[in-house]
Amino acid sequence: MNVALQAGLSLARQALLLAGIAIIVFLLIRVVPGDVVDSMALEGSLDDEAIAALRAELGLDADALTQFRLWAMRALTGDFGTSMRFDRPVAELILASLPTTLALAAMALTAGLALGVGLASAAVLWPRSILPTLVEGLNLWSIALPTFCVGLAAILVFSVWLGWLPVIGQWISPVVILGLDIGGQVAKPLFEDLKETSTAAHIRTARAKGLSPTRIVLRHLLPNALTTVVALGGLILAGMIGGALTMEVLFGLPGLGTLAFQAISGRDYPVIQAVVLVFAAGVVVVNGLADLIQRTLDPRLRG
Repeated sequence: MNVALQAGLSLARQALLLAGIAIIVFLLIRVVPGDVVDSMALEGSLDDEAIAALRAELGLDADALTQFRLWAMRALTGDFGTSMRFDRPVAELILASLPTTLALAAMALTAGLALGVGLASAAVLWPRSILPTLVEGLNLWSIALPTFCVGLAAILVFSVWLGWLPVIGQWISPVVILGLDIGGQVAKPLFEDLKETSTAAHIRTARAKGLSPTRIVLRHLLPNALTTVVALGGLILAGMIGGALTMEVLFGLPGLGTLAFQAISGRDYPVIQAVVLVFAAGVVVVNGLADLIQRTLDPRLRG
């Protein structure tokens, strides 16, 4: 198939996926009883007349189809509307929160990849040591322990019992927790791939030439196993997004997770829709880039 045609079809699929996500989120948040006006009414002393006027001002008195059409037309131009609670442009709120989320994601991803790749490589170098068992244990950690539960445990142990870290505003626990989760997702499949590749003919030839095990891993095994790490990119990102959201809320970091939590609590529809769409677009873009990189690294995937 022509490369340009493949790229066009992939872009069309991604656009349809984002459109589907936008529709589903729009409908789901309106299934929950109550809206931002009801939330404000509970907090203040709005009478029925003021409630009706505010709902009309915010466009909540229109039918769902009209609300979605108006929102979608603005969103296509980059205008996500105005926050119903904070009376500020949604794009401004997202841009103010995005750097925290990106910084947390970048630090956690760096730590997780370093841990996963380093541990898998070391386990291949020293297969008779405890390192392969650590790979299994780290993988089990990432599967069995939700980051939210680990975050609560970290607060209880390191902030409440030991008093080593503050509860609000600290980055050490979120980065370590997410790094361990990412490392567990990477270490096991990479270790298995490295073990399988180590039996290939060119690796046996390299050993026969007298190359050291470290050089074989770094020069021959890891480059060939890069596609495994890239293939996990979408899965890692999806897990990291969920983890980052909970870590921001738990540790009071002013990122998109905290913004989304506040918006959900206050039924702030424009903010919820925009944040979910931003995250969905991030996952779609990363998956597309991962697929492109895989095809570049592995000619067998081209077709």
